[in-house]
Amino acid sequence: MAKKCVDYGQRVQNSVFECMLDAAQFKKLQLELESMIDKKTDSLRFYNLGDNYKSKVRHVGAKASYDMGDTLIL
Repeated sequence: MAKKCVDYGQRVQNSVFECMLDAAQFKKLQLELESMIDKKTDSLRFYNLGDNYKSKVRHVGAKASYDMGDTLIL
């Protein structure tokens, strides 16, 4: 999974990657990563930064997402 993410961007922490993607690249990466995980035990989060970021968080998998109305420190 990390190798796939590095193909699209850079590692900033052990399980955190920054990627500058257009819409098509983002969708392709999402589909590739989602096909690699076990949704019963694994968890993925995609954060689109910028205006209206609260509506741009996508969670896939086991662990519930955070309440974006609360304070979130990355």
